[in-house]
Amino acid sequence: MGERAESFLAAFNRIEKWFREELNNPTNMGFSEMVRRLARKKDSQVLHFQDDLLQMAQLRNAIVHERISNDFVIAEPNEWAVRRIEEIEQALISPDKVLPRFAKKVTGFDISISIKEILSIVARKQYSQFPIYDKGIFKGLITARGLGIWLAIESSHGDIHLDGRKASELLLTNYKESNYQFVDQETTVFQVEEMFSTQVKLEAILITSDGNPNGNLLGIIRPRDIYNILEKE
Repeated sequence: MGERAESFLAAFNRIEKWFREELNNPTNMGFSEMVRRLARKKDSQVLHFQDDLLQMAQLRNAIVHERISNDFVIAEPNEWAVRRIEEIEQALISPDKVLPRFAKKVTGFDISISIKEILSIVARKQYSQFPIYDKGIFKGLITARGLGIWLAIESSHGDIHLDGRKASELLLTNYKESNYQFVDQETTVFQVEEMFSTQVKLEAILITSDGNPNGNLLGIIRPRDIYNILEKE
């Protein structure tokens, strides 16, 4: 058997073992049926790979069951097939987590910060997200988009007067519908991809160790961060 066939079968067998564990070790259930059952599970990444996995099952059968001798098989996987099944194995069994990929220093802001100061920070540092806290309790997320909408609404009433106006006003008027979610550090990148694809108003995902909104911020994920990953893939 060639080296590529051995690598392919090794990855395939690890995936099959993982499938059985996920389904509590069912008896008399073939690989293709396990794929279909797991693909129907909510938030299952298997659905994303279902077609490839079913094709891989046919290739595995050709390698294992249709060989002419121990040293000669009818079907020898090409480099793409080996690389693809190893990618699927990685994604399913050891998926990328939000940490360390999206780890970064995230600055929180007090609810008493003025709107003038927020605008100044946007101009100086190009910040686009402002997590807002009141004595350590998370109150909401102000974003550059929301700030722009607020300014547009204010301008429609005449001249904008910012003296004495605070971040708390933005949270009261423009952020009644949640534009953020919190996740813990064990959340997978696939899960946050799904969150952005299904929650159209989601502007940022904030990371704390256990998903507690009042915990220390360990990172932040924006839609463009996920877009960059998908574009590379």
